[in-house]
This record gives sequence, structure tokens and C-alpha cells, in this order.
Amino acid sequence: MVNRIVLLVLDSVGIGALPDAKAFNSEGANTLGNIVKNHPDIDLKHFIKLGLGNIKGIDYLPLEKSPSASYGRLMEYSNGKDTTTGHWEITGIHLDKPFKTYPNGFPKEVMDEFEKRTGKKGIGNKPASGTKIIEELGAEHLKTMNPIIYTSADSVLQIAAHEEVIPLEDLYKMCEIAREIMTGENAVARIIARPFKGNLGSFERTANRKDFSLSPQENTVLDFTLDAGYEVVGIGKIDDIFNGQGISKKIPSKSNKQGIEKTIAAIKENTEGIIFTNLVDFDSKFGHRRDPKGYKEALEEVNRHLPDLLNSLKEQDIMIITADHGNDPTYPGTDHTREYVPLIVVGSGVKQGVNIGTRNSFADIAATISELLQVEKPRNGKSFAESILK
Repeated sequence: MVNRIVLLVLDSVGIGALPDAKAFNSEGANTLGNIVKNHPDIDLKHFIKLGLGNIKGIDYLPLEKSPSASYGRLMEYSNGKDTTTGHWEITGIHLDKPFKTYPNGFPKEVMDEFEKRTGKKGIGNKPASGTKIIEELGAEHLKTMNPIIYTSADSVLQIAAHEEVIPLEDLYKMCEIAREIMTGENAVARIIARPFKGNLGSFERTANRKDFSLSPQENTVLDFTLDAGYEVVGIGKIDDIFNGQGISKKIPSKSNKQGIEKTIAAIKENTEGIIFTNLVDFDSKFGHRRDPKGYKEALEEVNRHLPDLLNSLKEQDIMIITADHGNDPTYPGTDHTREYVPLIVVGSGVKQGVNIGTRNSFADIAATISELLQVEKPRNGKSFAESILK
């Protein structure tokens, strides 16, 4: 009997362009593949032991003769390549329309309403790198005390402010107002508070980021798991991605290493249900910043801690390792990339060396979790539980 799923999302660790990648400006992208190509000395031995190199399309890592996990890959069904779309699909939601983006900045009516309701005039209002825009507009921000508003290729409105100029409580309130404004025709997936500190020329973003997301429009496997009397623990930015829906306990983390440590601590608490962890450093620190070396080192860091994570699993636990999209740091631009994502399933009750194949939707994870925990199944996804259970 399985009574707990540990769901680990390696944020943005894609493994090769999807067939429709060209439509998403991602043709030829391969996050993991290009990192390995650029850094052939990369040490992923524990992932390889699980069968990562045996997944179809991963011909750039060694094959494992006797993988200790079941393995495969997932295609994204939904129309998107962003964090919210990926995570929602993992839990059973298919989105036919992508979330709205603002490549030319936000419309005048949005900015006017923001100024009217906050008393602050937003500066910037354009797509930008978060680290670069605070350097570009930092002096103006310090002088005027107006917040920096910017977006990216994702469906986001981000508000940056120096913590000594606009206190966190006020910044979060501005984000709540922006969340109320950015609905309906102007809806974005996330409003993000981006506080920073330091002096002109040496600003540094702090760990007090906070996301204000849309709520899922239908129930996910998280909701059904709670309804069945289980716990759902969200570690990292999981609670933010789902706007708290379907989460019974949220645990923030400030790094991949801390996310793993908190996952191990949650496993030791012996709750039943789902432990859902997002390791965001790959995406936020190295993918968007186009830093292949940093991305490689982040992969190696998680690889080093993988044995501790696996050894913490109890007899009735199953761990599922996957990703939510790609973010190839060798690809032009700073956007996510439309890619296959890995699927690794491991636990004492899981068959070893089973090739699960290529699945047509991330939502197959949701359907599988539903079957394993014997809870109501979301509308989308096909379970692979029968293939992997001993």
C-alpha cells in the first residue's frame, strides 16, 4: 500500500525540444543536453543510477544497465511553457489558452488604475531582467520612492522596491492591489513582489520575494487528496503557484539545498498524502540569467544530496522526480523553453528498470497519484501506476 507521494519538481530541467517547440520559439532547445555538452565533466552519477540516461532522447548521458527506478519522459499538453501552466498540468489541469503576456509593457488603463489605488506612479513598465532593471532604475526609485514595475516573457507583473524605501508590508499590499487589477481581460498568472537591498551600483535582491497567483479554475489532485483526509505539504514556491489551493501546510525555502533539507524533514514527520517540492534555483538563478556553469553546479549539488533524499523515504513512500518546462541557458533570450521533461519514479514498492515511455501529458502524474493514494482523479491524465508497481 502507498500512503505518501514525494513529488519533486526540478524547476526548468527540460530534456529536449517538444515537436511543437518552433511555435514557442524553442526549436532546438535542450536544457540538460546543452549543459552536458558544454560541461562534459558534469557529475550526475546518482541521477544516472536511477535511469536518467536511459530516458528516450537522452543520448548525452551514460546508460545504466540496472536502473534503480522506473523512468520515462513527459510531453506538455497545455498551451504554454511557464511555471504555473507546468505545475497545474502536473496536478491535472489542461490549459487550452496560454496566460496573457505583455511584451510591450502594461496598458495605460492598468498603470493609471495602479497609481490611483496605490498613490504611487510605477516606473519602468517594460520586459526586463530583474537584476538589470533595478540597476537601471535604482537611482530614480530611490529619488522618487516609486516602485519599479516590469514583466518578462512569462505571464507576470513584477514590482521591485528597496526594502528601506518601500517596506515589505507596503510592497505586498501593492501586489495585492495589482492582483485585483490584473484579472479578466488583463489577467496574468502571477504578480511577484521583488524586494531588494543595498546601495546604488550594488543592489541585491532579497529572499523576501512573494508571489500572488491566480487560483486554479478547477480541482486538482491536491484538492482531492485533501478531501480524502490526507495532508498536502507544499515546499518552496508551491503554495504561491496554487494560491494556497489544495495545500494544507506551506514551508518556504530559500535555495535548492534548503528545499531538499526541508523535504527530508517533512518525510520524517510521517504524515500521509503528498509532499510537493519545487527546487527553483535552476530556473531563477541560472536559466533566466543564461548561466550554464551555474546551472551545471546546481545540478551537481542536487545530485550530491540525492542519496540522502532517497534514503529518507519510508517503505510506503513513492518519489516522483520531474520538471515543469525547460529554460536552456545556452538558448537565445531569457525565456523558458518548450521541452520534454524527465519522469523518474522510485520507492521500495516500485519496479526497477521499467521504461514508462513517452507520456502525452504532465497530467499523467496526477492520474497516477490519484490511483496510488486511491483518491478522486482529476479530469485529465492517464495513470501509469500499473506499469510501475511491484
